[in-house]
Amino acid sequence: MTLTELRYIVALAQDGSFSRAAERCSVSQPTLSVAIARLEDELGVQLFERGKGFVSPSAVGLKVVEQAQLALQEAEKVRQIAMCGRDQLEGPLRLGIIHTIGPYLLPQLIHALKSVAPEMPLAIEENMTANLADMLRDNELDVVIIALPFEIPGVLTRPLYDESFKVIVPRGHPWEGKESISPEEVAGDEVLLLKAGNCFRDQVLGACPQVSSPETDIRLGHSIGTIRCMVASGLGVSVLPDGALRHPYSNDMISVIPFRPPEPARRIALGWRAGFVRPKAIDALLAAVRGLKTPAYRLVD
Repeated sequence: MTLTELRYIVALAQDGSFSRAAERCSVSQPTLSVAIARLEDELGVQLFERGKGFVSPSAVGLKVVEQAQLALQEAEKVRQIAMCGRDQLEGPLRLGIIHTIGPYLLPQLIHALKSVAPEMPLAIEENMTANLADMLRDNELDVVIIALPFEIPGVLTRPLYDESFKVIVPRGHPWEGKESISPEEVAGDEVLLLKAGNCFRDQVLGACPQVSSPETDIRLGHSIGTIRCMVASGLGVSVLPDGALRHPYSNDMISVIPFRPPEPARRIALGWRAGFVRPKAIDALLAAVRGLKTPAYRLVD
């Protein structure tokens, strides 16, 4: 049974004439007649009653023709979907992004992407790096924005930008007047960190070796925004990425102190499966990132 044969029986049922059905299907009448007879043999039933000057579907033929019409409609949907897929910049792109990047990068990225690929909205999943890696591998996401290193078999990465770390302290803190600070100075019980499992927390611990593992929940925060507020309230100091401290996230209740060179930083990258079928979507995201004007993001060529 083929779609062509289904088209033939639908045409014959609608036209009631082998000659007219053959003309509609752009084939000869013998070709159409032989194909329908072959289908009847395959199914083991007579689909049409034939007489002198007339042809009409049998009782079972009516049901088969009705189902054939549905099958042809679904086949057309497949064709339409495939046609849409020819434009790689049309249709949603499933983007995963880690919590410490999403709120700060996405507003600018989406704005820039609109001018590059206006018909490609982002379906966004914000999650931890490990979860995003699983979702990318399982084809639940098309692309992810994460911090390096990100070494997953079958996944390609492209660096986007570097982002420096900054120390933040509440107004009136003894460090407030410092022009810069060394990583070794960031120590003590007053340092606030993200909860375990967050890659940025691990990067801060790696950059500031004197910071001990926190022992009380009061020194932990679920998000960068929470930690920023905790510092503003005077609970302690912290280390945050530069992009989370620029307008509109700046706060007149905290002071931002740069590290002494070389500043600790993280490298942000794009990751996607090696066999991803929309490479132009990757190019569009890269182009949108290159259009960002935020000083916090030092673009990587």
